[in-house]
Amino acid sequence: MIDFKQIFLSCKVGSVVGRYVTNEHVFPFLEVSIFKNENKQVGKSVLGEPIKLITIGTGKIKILMWSQMHGNESTTTKAVLDFISFLEKPSNLQSSILEKCTIQIIPILNPDGAKAYTRINANKIDLNRDAQERTQPESKILRKVYDEFKPDFCFNLHDQRTIFNVGETNKPATVSFLAPAFNEERDISVSRKKSMQLIAAMNGVLQYFIPGQVGRYDDGFNANCVGDAFQMLNTPTILFESGHFPDDYEREKTREFIFYSLLKGVETIANNSLNNFSIDAYFEIPENGKQFLDLIIYNTKNITTTYPNADSLGILYKEVLKGKKVVFEPVVTEAKKIDNFYAHKTLNLLNNNDLEFVKNNHLLSTALLGN
Repeated sequence: MIDFKQIFLSCKVGSVVGRYVTNEHVFPFLEVSIFKNENKQVGKSVLGEPIKLITIGTGKIKILMWSQMHGNESTTTKAVLDFISFLEKPSNLQSSILEKCTIQIIPILNPDGAKAYTRINANKIDLNRDAQERTQPESKILRKVYDEFKPDFCFNLHDQRTIFNVGETNKPATVSFLAPAFNEERDISVSRKKSMQLIAAMNGVLQYFIPGQVGRYDDGFNANCVGDAFQMLNTPTILFESGHFPDDYEREKTREFIFYSLLKGVETIANNSLNNFSIDAYFEIPENGKQFLDLIIYNTKNITTTYPNADSLGILYKEVLKGKKVVFEPVVTEAKKIDNFYAHKTLNLLNNNDLEFVKNNHLLSTALLGN
């Protein structure tokens, strides 16, 4: 039995934390890695930032991973570094993976977006809608790596917003997965079946640690999305979505669960044990809902200047880069229908402590009280 928790604690890369992750944070780790000689530049971004690819292992099974295709989705990048750190440390599992697999990783595909903390690249293009035309240098680089490597599996690594819940429950979707479709009918091909089985394997582990907090992402087909495009080429592709864990806006706990997923996924591939998992187990993962707000504040009537007649207010945080730190600015998004939503945190302004909390929180006070 793999001790996922202990392995993570021994492998976490403590020099890279928080939401703001760029080449400046990642490259120092890669440059001192025992795999540094297998770390090479495979191209440049729109603004000339280097895009690096690291190759690990010598096995016949080929796995391609890429992270931060969307520059402001950094959780999986941290987990990928932790996974590289795991592969640096001798163990039976490590040696088995290195012997059976060759793994190529692009830690940051969109370094311009990472630096600016935006989803899009410097040309304002969503790289995950550029799989067919490949108008952007970053899209061309990923496809060139794919074509030359000819992977047996692809891991497409992302973050998702805090709005997602699992099914119709009040559980946050801390991790979500998708086996992308390859056609409008969303049929199950051989490659898509393998994606589903691999997700079932990873979900089985996560249920021990975050029961009920794993969701299944919408599988509407879009040929311009990279996952769908690679699935169309008969390569089993898995979409990873890092979501919210309670009180974890820096996504350090979610990072841990993504690491568990990467480790279980690669171990399952290396051991050729996909057939131990069924596609039924994949479809048993509830689809994501969109019923979460970051904050619901009750009894706001006549207290707020923004919505003086609203009994309650719903708030979502807007992620804003200030200097080199991501700040979570509250934005009022719902003045009605609060009963239709869950909240990651609640406040009641009839409670003096909660009212004082709002008054003393500059960002909340500005948003609600006009101070």
